[in-house]
Amino acid sequence: MSGAPVRASAAAPGVLSRALAGVGHLSRVSGLASGQLYLLCALITTYEVVMRYAFNSPTQWAFEIVMTLCATAWLMSSGYVTLGRRHIGITVFLQMAPAKGQRRMRFFSQCAGFFALYMLAESSLDPALLAVRQVERSGSGFNPPMPMILKSVLVLGALLYLAQISANLLADARSRTARTVILAVVALCVFRLIALTVEFYFGDNFLAAANKSLFSVLSPIGEFGKTIEIRSYGIGPVTIFIVAAMLALMATGMPLGVVTLVVSIGCAILFFGPKGLFLVSANVYGLLEKYPLVAVPLFVLMGSILERSGIARDLFDAMAVVGGNLRGGVAVQTTVVALVLAAMTGIMGGEIVMLGLVALPQMIRLGYDRKLAMGVICASGSLATLIPPSIVMIVYALAAQVSIGSLFLAGVAPGLLLGGFYILYILVVCRLRPGLAPVAAESLRVEERQISRERLAAVSAAVALIAIVMGSIYAGVASVTESAGVGVAGAMLVAKVRRQLSWEMLQGAVRQTMVTVGTIIWLVLGAVSLIGIYNVIGGNSFMRDLFTGLDVHPLTVILMMMGVLVILGTFMEWIAIVFITVPIFAPVVVGLAPDLGMDPSWAAVWFGVLFVMNMQIYFLSPPFGPACFWLKSVAPKDVTLQEIYLSVLPFIALQILGVALIVIFPEIALFLPKLLSG
Repeated sequence: MSGAPVRASAAAPGVLSRALAGVGHLSRVSGLASGQLYLLCALITTYEVVMRYAFNSPTQWAFEIVMTLCATAWLMSSGYVTLGRRHIGITVFLQMAPAKGQRRMRFFSQCAGFFALYMLAESSLDPALLAVRQVERSGSGFNPPMPMILKSVLVLGALLYLAQISANLLADARSRTARTVILAVVALCVFRLIALTVEFYFGDNFLAAANKSLFSVLSPIGEFGKTIEIRSYGIGPVTIFIVAAMLALMATGMPLGVVTLVVSIGCAILFFGPKGLFLVSANVYGLLEKYPLVAVPLFVLMGSILERSGIARDLFDAMAVVGGNLRGGVAVQTTVVALVLAAMTGIMGGEIVMLGLVALPQMIRLGYDRKLAMGVICASGSLATLIPPSIVMIVYALAAQVSIGSLFLAGVAPGLLLGGFYILYILVVCRLRPGLAPVAAESLRVEERQISRERLAAVSAAVALIAIVMGSIYAGVASVTESAGVGVAGAMLVAKVRRQLSWEMLQGAVRQTMVTVGTIIWLVLGAVSLIGIYNVIGGNSFMRDLFTGLDVHPLTVILMMMGVLVILGTFMEWIAIVFITVPIFAPVVVGLAPDLGMDPSWAAVWFGVLFVMNMQIYFLSPPFGPACFWLKSVAPKDVTLQEIYLSVLPFIALQILGVALIVIFPEIALFLPKLLSG
């Protein structure tokens, strides 16, 4: 959900206004402070790499400290993201509703978010208190109190998120009665959490008795699942119910992370009663211990530093020097720049915005056809999902439990293949219709196509940095997370060469990283919780049997899976699609590998490439098409969204062709990882 930071309504009392401002200040401070932890993670990771390889003195503490710091940053940024209402949600239906309907949908969405976050906080409270009492440690050689810290931060992050949602609800309330009801509910929840904490440490007392008496009215809810005998319906109807519930909640504009969290909590209560909420908090906590996931914010931070240091513009200008008299050369150069930027950032949105700001005005000024220019930017910018270090690939690898390095290698050839298709299309269409693209050298003065030695050195350093970072992963010298940490340090050196390294620039990059990662982490947590509970009730086996039981060719099953991905892509964010489908689809693909004539160990990697290529199509395709929305945000005001949609159609056709080739010839993707793993 996007929007401006929350402000108390004019009708709100002065005390309430100050309280809301205080919560907002706390969210802002905690968010900005937690963002600094990403920088610290990068520095610690770089220190570990240097000590291990330069001095043969590996540390025992770096991995667990970095995981703890990163998880803390994820969770403690929740208030800041909620303050700005930046959580990802499907707002199409919300925007179509009348003003009164929108207010009601937002109110319902926030109430559901409040409920979900409170249940998560309460179910996480007891494990956190127990971990604090025992000073729970990891049991490793360094043996830090990492479990204690992570469980405590999970509760604190949920409470911070909960506090800001409460502030948002109060700020949006339009009557004194509504504010009174909201304050009463918040007070009851605070009282219950305090009573549970006191009871844990001091046993039964008057607070515990009051808590049990006060909330005894809610006890029938725990028996609701037994009343309707949910298990008697079978996993098939339950699956349909889960999908329908998610679709209905999404239609309100509710953040996708809250949607999956609400549905997972509902399933836990219906199937296991109140004690089933432990499964929710356990699944969420399990994700915080995933060390490879630390690579996501580090790669985002690396890309943010390179973006803010001006490397994208320098790279484009450097390519302009060799553009020559090639018709369509600026569009070709944009595609090449996009390929290099994809290897620098791994984030599609930022890359499309950069190209929209740098390349689109120049192509329009040179007289390029607007549809061609916009299509090139959207399509080539979306290559960041396929060219490593792709954030989509990292998340897929975690969900499918495959090697990130192997998946990165498998994405290289398909990414270059699509880039080659785009360049070939540009050259052919400009040859057939010369009016689409004048020769750049005919329209630019010589001095406009020159670049200083300083900027050229920065570009060379950036390209060398990417070669080192990705080379260390492919060679098995360093893990993906270690390479990402070194990449951040290298990006700072490149910014220094560019004379753009400053505290203000770093803080801007940190803030951008904190917001970017903060908008997706709760979505990841909710999706992991949902799929974990769905698997416990038999969903994984049901879906696997459903696909494997079809009397069709195995390749038809793969095509059906990709059809599901296309359908989900019309209304759902990619990261939700990953965690909802991949844990179900990947084992099925591995099981079908022998029938496909493929080694099972490579089947999930091959499907990962197909998955990411499907996500590329989703990024460009209406009605959602986030790539088109990102370009629209920086395009000239007279450019319509419909015009952008039309501009990407030829490139969607090329993407479909690329997917077809990878389906028919899997070795296009698997040749390189097999070669280097041999």
